[in-house]
Amino acid sequence: MAKRRIIIDCDPGVDDAIALLLAFASPDEIEIVGITTVIGNVSQPATTRNALRIAAMANRQDIPIYAGCSRPIILPHEQRGASVHGTDGLGDLGVPDATHAVQDHHAVDFIIDTILREPGQITLCPIGPMTNIAMALIKEPSIAAKIRDIAFMGGAAFSAGNTATDAEFNIWIDPHAAQVVLSSGIPMTMFGLDVTRHATLTQARFDQLDRDASPIMQTAIAMMRHYGGGDASLHDPCVIAFLIDPTLFRGVDAVIEVDCDEAGSYGRTRATLVENGRGQGQSVCHVITEVDDERLFQLIDRRLRLLRPTQEMAA
Repeated sequence: MAKRRIIIDCDPGVDDAIALLLAFASPDEIEIVGITTVIGNVSQPATTRNALRIAAMANRQDIPIYAGCSRPIILPHEQRGASVHGTDGLGDLGVPDATHAVQDHHAVDFIIDTILREPGQITLCPIGPMTNIAMALIKEPSIAAKIRDIAFMGGAAFSAGNTATDAEFNIWIDPHAAQVVLSSGIPMTMFGLDVTRHATLTQARFDQLDRDASPIMQTAIAMMRHYGGGDASLHDPCVIAFLIDPTLFRGVDAVIEVDCDEAGSYGRTRATLVENGRGQGQSVCHVITEVDDERLFQLIDRRLRLLRPTQEMAA
C-alpha cells in the first residue's frame, strides 16, 4: 500500500494525542505533511500548545504545526470548564512544554497552499471540529477537486450523540463548518460514534499497554486513564488506524446532512443510506460502522512502543 501524505487537523485532547502518537509511529504507511490546530476540546491556543508538546514528546519537531481558527464560523464557542481531557487538555499530567514554535503561516492558508502545490496527493484528517477545513474550502473553492480524500472523526450517523442536542461533540462545536465539508463532493470516510464507541478502553487493555512500558507509553497510558474516567472510547485514533490498516474497519455509504438549526438538534448528523455509492447528486460519505477492536488495540500497543522519548523524558 502506498504511503499516504496527510494533514492532521486536530484539537488535542487526549484521544487526539494518541492519534498523533500513532501517526508518528507509522512512517511506513503515513507521511505527516503538517499538523493544524483548531478550537475544540480546549481553546485554540491550548490545542496548539498541546500539539507542540506531543510532537516534542515523540521527537517529531520536524513536523510543522500551524495554528488555525479560534472560534466556529458563525456562533461563538460556548465556554466550558474542565472536561474528560483535563484543564490543560492532556490530563493535567504536567507534560513538558515544547521548545520549538508554531509556524507563522495560518492553518487555513497552509491547507490551501499544500493542496494547490500537491493536487490529488493530500489526505485531510480532521479529528476535531471542521472549521479550518471549511474555511479553506470557502476561501479557495478550487481545492475541493484537488483533495485526494478526507478521513474524519465526527458525527453519529445511526446512533445517539454525546451532547445535549444529541449531536456528536466535534460536529456540535461547528455544525456549519461540517455542513460545508460534508456537502463538498470530496471523497470522504466518516468515523462517528457508531464505530468509535467500540474502541473501548478496558482494564485488560490497560494491563497490556502497561507491560514493559516505555516513558512515552507511560505518559500515554496516564493520559488515557484520566480520559477513560469520563469517556472510555478512543475516538480519534480510529482515523489514523484506518490509514495504517483499513481491514480493521467496515462501513456503508450514506448521504450525511447536519442540523444547523439552533432551535433543533443543533449539530446532529442525519444519514440516508445509498446503494452503489450513488446519492442522486448529493455528496456520498463512507460511514464506518464496525471495527475489529481487539486488533485495533494491538496495533496501538505495537506502534506506540516504537516511539523513542526525548532525553528529558528518558531521564
